[in-house]
Amino acid sequence: MSIAEIAGAFFLVVGMFFIGVAALGLLRFRDALQRMHASTKAGTLGSGLSVLGAVLILAEPGATAIGLVTVAFLLLTVPIAGHLLGRAAYMSGAELSDVNKRDELKGVLEREEQPLERRGGLEEQR
Repeated sequence: MSIAEIAGAFFLVVGMFFIGVAALGLLRFRDALQRMHASTKAGTLGSGLSVLGAVLILAEPGATAIGLVTVAFLLLTVPIAGHLLGRAAYMSGAELSDVNKRDELKGVLEREEQPLERRGGLEEQR
């Protein structure tokens, strides 16, 4: 086994650990903003490390190019998507847990009084 393969296996294991942490965060956290934070931070890191590990193990020019583009795409898109989803969740009136008692965005962004589930959802709007 070469050093690149050992490093690749290490990155794969660490990446899978972070993906597991992201999944655990989705199950354990209460509100949408906390769950989204766990999935975007740990999920991006875990996916990026897993792809880098695969690139090191495969050690082919085509796989390296595709892997590096994939990691760049992850780093450029997932944080932006997470921010936009968090903003949409906040503005739609999603319930926040007791941890988020202070509302730093009050007066900055419009926010619905109640979440969609209590407003009747889409069925009543039709």
